[in-house]
Order: sequence, then structure tokens, then C-alpha cells
Amino acid sequence: MTTFRKIEGTYTGAPFHMVGDGFRVSNYFPSGTDFGERFSPFILMDYNAPYTFPPSASVKGVGAHPHRGFETVTIAYEGWIEHHDNHGNHGVIGPGDVQWMTAGSGLLHKEYHEPEFSKRGGLFQMIQLWVNLPREHKMHPPKYQELLKSDMGKIDLPEGGGSVRVIAGDYNGVKGPAQTFTPISLFDIALKANGKAQFELPSSHNTAALVLKGSAKINDSKVAGEGEFTLFENTDGEILIEGLSDDTLVIVLSGQPLNEPVFQHGPFVMNSREELVEAFKDFQSGKMGSSDF
Repeated sequence: MTTFRKIEGTYTGAPFHMVGDGFRVSNYFPSGTDFGERFSPFILMDYNAPYTFPPSASVKGVGAHPHRGFETVTIAYEGWIEHHDNHGNHGVIGPGDVQWMTAGSGLLHKEYHEPEFSKRGGLFQMIQLWVNLPREHKMHPPKYQELLKSDMGKIDLPEGGGSVRVIAGDYNGVKGPAQTFTPISLFDIALKANGKAQFELPSSHNTAALVLKGSAKINDSKVAGEGEFTLFENTDGEILIEGLSDDTLVIVLSGQPLNEPVFQHGPFVMNSREELVEAFKDFQSGKMGSSDF
């Protein structure tokens, strides 16, 4: 008899709001939930649910802003996003691609709709995660991983029930391309009606699933609809996700908690108040580089 991992709770995100003029997002954590640092190493998730932006003569997005002490992971489902920073990194990602940016010791960057996408407008759907860095890697030199759709690990589910796209971690022996500082799993699970994905992750890893499209039955008991975030307890057991519609899409997030102090203010995530003060001083004094890029 299968033992399923227990479900701790189900959450929805905070009301939608604009970030800059290019991202209409619901924040699931920290503001959309009450579990604080419960979901380490993940510290923020903004979800831009499917939204159609009209054609625009100006490029929509967010101007130069700093980060230190963590990573940003941008997962594209619809639309095209461009980024560049003051270290000379630049790229464009579209449907199926992921940008994994390690801010580390600090940088300034911009993210915005790719200009041609801005001109024609269209459907836009993205997730941005903030992943905390452990103390020993807080000041790692900034770097990017541009993970294209063709790079992803992929496994077909039994009986034509769907597929799993592996961004990070390992699903039944298929590995994702993302290089991570601590153990992290990120799976996109596409399911047909009655299609099933069954897997087990370490009980010590904080684990959750967000339904992006359609609806799913989780662990033969909980029905989760579009936009619902299911948090699992840290117990042994398998996870079973069954599609209840032919277009079900679920993202699974799991990671080893850091169990370190978290001091965050805006774009800086450090281990002490003193390190936060230092981050602001470094930014204001130009040690993170110029905002003119």
C-alpha cells in the first residue's frame, strides 16, 4: 500500500499587482502566505498568470535595480523577456526557457519585455522565484545560466498520461540542467485527464506544488484548481499528482532548507543586520557597479 506524503495546507496568492509596468503578478510567498521562512531555501515567488499585454510603442518592464545574497529564477511559459546587467550579461528567454541568475556579491540588472514582443503584444505568463544562497556562497561572483527549452530533461509518463520537464534535480533518473548551490528540484508536470506522475523527494526537503493550468488531484485526496499552492509536510511518503483535465500543468518546487538566519530588506537577503547595512552602503557607494548600462 502506497504511503503518501501528508499535505500541510493549501494557499492562494496575494491580489495581483504590477511590478514596474511589465509584470502583473500575484505573490505567493512571503506576502501571500503565513508560513514565513517555512519554505527555505525559496524566499519569494511571484506568478504572472496568463495575461494579454496590448501592443506598446515603449518597452515594458523594470529598470535598473540591485540584488545581493540570493538567486532569481525566471521561468517563461508565454511571451518573451529580455534582461541585461552591469556585468555585461544579456539574454532573451521565451516559452519553455529559464533564466537562472546568481546575484551573489551584487549586481544591477534590468528585465523587460523583448522589444518585438512589446510591439506586437500578446499572452504573457512567467514565474519568478528567489532562491536563498547559503552563508558560504552569499558573496559568490555574479553569474547567469540561460537554460533553453531544448536543454531541459524530459520524461514521458506511462500510458500517454503526459510528461515531466526537469529544470533542476532528478526525476526518475532524468536530470535537469540547472546547477544549484544546494539541492533543489524544479519539475514542470504536464498531464492529460487521468494522467499520473508519482515520485518521492527527501522528507527533509521543503516541497510544494502550484497548479498553473487545469486542475489536479493530489495524493488521491486533495483537488487543487488553477492558482492553488499545495504545501507538503516534511514527512516520508510519495507524491501522486493526477490530471483532472487534458491541459493540466503543475510546477513542483522542492529544496533542502538552509537553517540559517535570514535578514532581508528589499533586494538584499543576508544573514545579519550588519550585512544588510553593508549591502546598502556598497550599493550607494557604487561598489555594485554603475546604474548607467
